[in-house]
Amino acid sequence: MERRGLLRTALLVCLILVCSGREFTIQGHPPSAIYNPKLAKTLVEYASAIYTADLTQLFTWTCNRCGDLIEGFEMMEIVVDVENCLQAYVGFASDINAVIVVFRGTQENSIQNWIEDLLWKQLDLDYPGMPEAMVHRGFYSAYHNTTIRDGVVNGIQKTRKLFGDVPIMVTGHSMGGAMASFCALDLVVNYGLDGVQLMTFGQPRIGNAAFASFFKKYLPHAIRVTHGHDIVPHLPPYFSFFPQKTYHHFPREVWVHNVGLESLVYSVEQICDDSGEDPSCCRSVSGNSVQDHIYYLGVSMHAEAWSSCRIVMDYSRLRYQMDINGNIVLSKHPGLSGDLEHSDQ
Repeated sequence: MERRGLLRTALLVCLILVCSGREFTIQGHPPSAIYNPKLAKTLVEYASAIYTADLTQLFTWTCNRCGDLIEGFEMMEIVVDVENCLQAYVGFASDINAVIVVFRGTQENSIQNWIEDLLWKQLDLDYPGMPEAMVHRGFYSAYHNTTIRDGVVNGIQKTRKLFGDVPIMVTGHSMGGAMASFCALDLVVNYGLDGVQLMTFGQPRIGNAAFASFFKKYLPHAIRVTHGHDIVPHLPPYFSFFPQKTYHHFPREVWVHNVGLESLVYSVEQICDDSGEDPSCCRSVSGNSVQDHIYYLGVSMHAEAWSSCRIVMDYSRLRYQMDINGNIVLSKHPGLSGDLEHSDQ
């Protein structure tokens, strides 16, 4: 029995060394040059906070999820597109001196239907100005063709007017990660902004290989964190026999998974190659878990309410604007305006 225990321990040590060693050998860079675990833990808490049901608590940053590594965040703007059931927020994090932009993902009560739709979804939209690049129409439109884009950009402008040209960190979970990706690319390509960083959690594929190559050119340090057997990063499906015509993730993936035996389990944050579709990362396992999708780095991505589009807030306490369709923008400094130029897509 003692010998068996020693063998299990030795095997676990070998697994740890192999996985850890991989992190240190990619392109000769140390892990910190590619992926910052502490930043990931911070951003995943921001991504979780947007699932708060009460917008008053979210706007005043008094929600249950608004503490720990993200305590002290200053909210600037919350954008709610009621028509399309979308939400994002923008604010300033003084501890890391950055604008934070967060997009909400799909509520768990609709995940199953959403997954079924993604299983059969085909590439159906040419990305503007990029020959052969095609993207998912739904994800593209959720950011570009709703009130979300203008609201987020205005929030970024207001925040930078107050705090200077600090870096912009864009994040989101699930469909929120897809929207965050289109936002980060938009800020770089159409607004010409510097210092834009992207890190998403459990996001689906959003375009083909040509789009992934285009994306990598403008956001070479983007990170997609995936977890275990999370089903969503496997969607829409990747068909290896049609490499140029199928959906293809942009790099770089960081796959969080467990290695070990029985009670000897070790969590690994494995930095994958720069192909976007590293076969030794999440593609090496079956994507069959919704549970792995709603927990990232130990943080819950559960929504606090099943009714994701119902507005819950104290209208008497908050400054807000509402359009004729009922879409809402909550703003801390409504008088500020931005002067950035952009191209419409």
